[in-house]
Amino acid sequence: MTDRRRWEFRVEPAVPAAARDAFCDMVLEDAPAGTVLRGDVVDDAHLHGVLEQLRALGLTVVSARPDGWPTRP
Repeated sequence: MTDRRRWEFRVEPAVPAAARDAFCDMVLEDAPAGTVLRGDVVDDAHLHGVLEQLRALGLTVVSARPDGWPTRP
């Protein structure tokens, strides 16, 4: 990836309130089983950093994709 692109991450369970500041450059929305995070990712290193931060919090990454991609029915 060479340019900035908006991404959507769905995680379970919800991102804890105390950890939400770690994703200050993203919009976090509560979802029935967890949290949806949306924000710009500037390159592959940034993408892997976001994923690692989510894993370090003990969250399961249900999906990670460029925002705007079609969803499964």
